[in-house]
Amino acid sequence: MALVVALVMKTFLVQVFVIPSGSMEQTIQIGDRVLVDKLTPWFGSEPARGDVVVFKDPGGWLEGDHKPSTDGPVMRGAKSVLTYVGLLPSESEQDLIKRVIGVGGDTVECCDEQGRVSVNGTPVDEPYLAAENPPSRQPFKVQVPQGRLWVMGDHRDVSADSRFHMGNPGQGTIPLSGVVGRAFVIAWPLPRFHQLEEPASLSSLPRATAAPGAVPYSVGSRPLPTEPPLVMGVLGFLPLIVRRRGVTSG
Repeated sequence: MALVVALVMKTFLVQVFVIPSGSMEQTIQIGDRVLVDKLTPWFGSEPARGDVVVFKDPGGWLEGDHKPSTDGPVMRGAKSVLTYVGLLPSESEQDLIKRVIGVGGDTVECCDEQGRVSVNGTPVDEPYLAAENPPSRQPFKVQVPQGRLWVMGDHRDVSADSRFHMGNPGQGTIPLSGVVGRAFVIAWPLPRFHQLEEPASLSSLPRATAAPGAVPYSVGSRPLPTEPPLVMGVLGFLPLIVRRRGVTSG
């Protein structure tokens, strides 16, 4: 029963991810465990501006280097089964976590005279940025194609986000089909337990009215930051162990 419940939760409801890098600081710190909602996308819900989302590498964002396993075939098989159902962490996933800044049809640009990111011409206040980080140290301008997202890390100086992949198909955007789910809670460590809210400066922006089309852009020639993929966490803190207990009255 524990294996069945764990598999159902991991596949359809909630998945736990361990944060291995500082690309989302100060919002999410290294070692935090975040809960990712995988249920609402099944009902047609799409990520909105300001959401923190986990997504599959769209291609070329992660190097994907993994150390060869030293386990024997039996141990390797057992670990694969437990990892598949979510009872052991996995380091083979190619997932990343970023904040949605622009959705399909949006024009995202940086920077204005005050050094801010703007969405559809409206400057965005970003209180979630890491201390002493500007919105971006490189200029860019892109119109997000329909069915895709423009994503950025909160720690802009170390985040290998959409800005650094504008030469890829989609001009650095990621497909909606690659989104695993929305991170909605930091569950561990307990002193940092809190819900991840959408910042009003992004969620209150009106939808874009401009017709889809290519927008010229420019990107600075800074080195590409590197970051490891997310690690699928252990569902150990969830009530997955089902026991049959006798009940006595007296």
